[in-house]
Amino acid sequence: METILIIEDDAALALGLCRALKSEDRTLQSCGKIREARRLLREAQPDLVILDVNLPDGSGFDFLGEIKGKGAAPVILLTANDMETDIVAGLEAGADDYITKPFSLAVLRARVNTQLRRKKETESRQDVRWESGRYRFLFDRMEYLVEGTPVELSKNEQKLLRILVENEGRIVKRETLIDRIWTDGAEYVDENALSVTVKRLRDKLAAGEWIETVYGTGYRWVKQHG
Repeated sequence: METILIIEDDAALALGLCRALKSEDRTLQSCGKIREARRLLREAQPDLVILDVNLPDGSGFDFLGEIKGKGAAPVILLTANDMETDIVAGLEAGADDYITKPFSLAVLRARVNTQLRRKKETESRQDVRWESGRYRFLFDRMEYLVEGTPVELSKNEQKLLRILVENEGRIVKRETLIDRIWTDGAEYVDENALSVTVKRLRDKLAAGEWIETVYGTGYRWVKQHG
């Protein structure tokens, strides 16, 4: 479900934007002041912000810098200011797009869809994920799901899992695993620590048939089919 936050002090316009942009897989929220917008940004963590430049309690340009400073969602500036200097200032301040009033709702919808699509594409490139059968692992987000149910893994269990699935079907030697998992500069790591970590990972993921012990050599994540 996508969330769009509209920061616009003209209540009628804000309502019209909500109606124009709403869909089954999209939630719209709106407010008319920066103070309220700060709260909604914290609570809703929107996927896109539509920001009016002229607000009763501050400048949208200034607030834009605040939003972008937190690494938040893409921002489309919405304003009556059609001066070239205003457009340049908005884009240089970090706006992802700039629409001047009056505007076509069809054009606004197209630009909103473009920004949301770009955001999804960026996120998919950034997320290192692995999916097969009952398992879905999002390594960058540290989310591990078994049949849709989240499983909590320790840092070492996460490292072990990632190494194994990235080498799916191939044996990874014990010494390689120990060297790559325990990289804190310790001179000696008891090999039993690896065995314990493997057992815990098997139990948490119910992966007894997938994490194979190759005696005398190492471990392998069995290649899954279908």
